Amino acid sequence: MSKGLIAVLIFGVIAVFGGVWACNKKNGFVGLRENGKAQWQQVESQYQRRADLVPNIVATVKGEANFEKSTLEGVINARAKATAVNINPENLDEASIQKYKAAQGELSSALSRLLVVTENYPNLKSNAAFADLRITLEGCENRIATERMKYNDMARDFNKEIQFFPGSLIAGSMQPLPYFEAEAGAEKAPKVEF
Repeated sequence: MSKGLIAVLIFGVIAVFGGVWACNKKNGFVGLRENGKAQWQQVESQYQRRADLVPNIVATVKGEANFEKSTLEGVINARAKATAVNINPENLDEASIQKYKAAQGELSSALSRLLVVTENYPNLKSNAAFADLRITLEGCENRIATERMKYNDMARDFNKEIQFFPGSLIAGSMQPLPYFEAEAGAEKAPKVEF
């Protein structure tokens, strides 16, 4: 066998292995990106679960207490805004996540005000139906936090993979997934006034 033929065979074997590696790496990126999109759907699912509970909470509160109408209206309006904002997981970007967070933040704030107001109504606090809904709502908030954390973990894994060398050579035009970040001022405890 001539040296030229051996060199061609070696180059061919390297090219085949390199091509297989590149295909596997690209497929891995696609898998990570799709996992991130699926996890974003879980985040939205938990927000939807919370939004579905709001009418039940409002109905229970209306049945048990006659207090500030603006609090209930605030919850109802915030829920309407929160359910009106949707994100297409195919087009996840920082601006759409910020818009989504803002709408969900308004609902969280309205629900917090509702729960604080109930502290002034002992018969409402002792109502078993409201207590159950309150526990369910707290569970929803915990599920939302968990799913957001999982999404950020998936986004981090994907973002690292497309930036690490030599994978960055294969990633091409893949854009990093945006993170779900805390709202501005979230590090400060809310001030409750009566």
